[in-house]
Amino acid sequence: MKRTIHTDQIKTAIEELIRSASFITPPEVKDIFADMRENETLPLASETLNILIENIDIAEKENIPLCQDCGSAILFLEIGQELEITGDYLYDAVNSAVADAYRNFYLRKSIVADPLRRVNTGTNTPAFIHTDIVPGNGLTIDLMLKGGGSENMSALRMFRPTESVEKIIDFIEDTVIAAGPNPCPPLFLGVGIGGTADTAMLNAKKALLKNPSEHHPDPYYRDLEIKILERVNKTGVGPMGFGGTNSAAVVHIKTAPAHIASLPVALNLNCHSLRKGRTVI
Repeated sequence: MKRTIHTDQIKTAIEELIRSASFITPPEVKDIFADMRENETLPLASETLNILIENIDIAEKENIPLCQDCGSAILFLEIGQELEITGDYLYDAVNSAVADAYRNFYLRKSIVADPLRRVNTGTNTPAFIHTDIVPGNGLTIDLMLKGGGSENMSALRMFRPTESVEKIIDFIEDTVIAAGPNPCPPLFLGVGIGGTADTAMLNAKKALLKNPSEHHPDPYYRDLEIKILERVNKTGVGPMGFGGTNSAAVVHIKTAPAHIASLPVALNLNCHSLRKGRTVI
């Protein structure tokens, strides 16, 4: 059945997502950090987790951003094929909402108009927008606010299809060790496997849109997520790179079909502030 929504409704939803993601940490993420603190064996790492938990509480109570790097605004739009969107051009509406939110909530603006000449746009736009057409007449909006420190540690390797799963785990482990404190661990680690190089990179980011408590529905990949998390937490990187047994909080894998000659594996490292949100219109 056809349905119509106006871009004003979309703008309001995006502004609220940005506000919530910037100041409020979901309860399930708070629980993860509480469990980490309980199980951490290194005193310095335990105290670091204490500080991260205190930061979460202060941000929520005082409406202060969780991090001084208020991130790039990355939006994933699932648009129903039977949905009609009226009003402004959709991408203009999205960028208007981002600009308004960053201005109204006093969030740091970090986007430069040109990658080499580095002049700040002053609005934190343009946002990075990804759209998928899906059945139905709904609109699902996923928001991710991604800081530069963690995004800079992204990695891609084009493996031979004959490589073992163990080699893939080695690559992930080596990437986390090389990243050290830069992505502000404990990490939320997204892994994209399969597809083309660009598909794998995007899927690594999309993997982190899941609820942190979820595992992959396929037992094979669920077990692989658990194995990767165990290996990463044995690296000794620890919270904020100070050492300890909690280098990562979660590992999520998202797969895609691949060419017979290709096996891309991509990593997206998200910092301890998992700033994301979802709304369905």
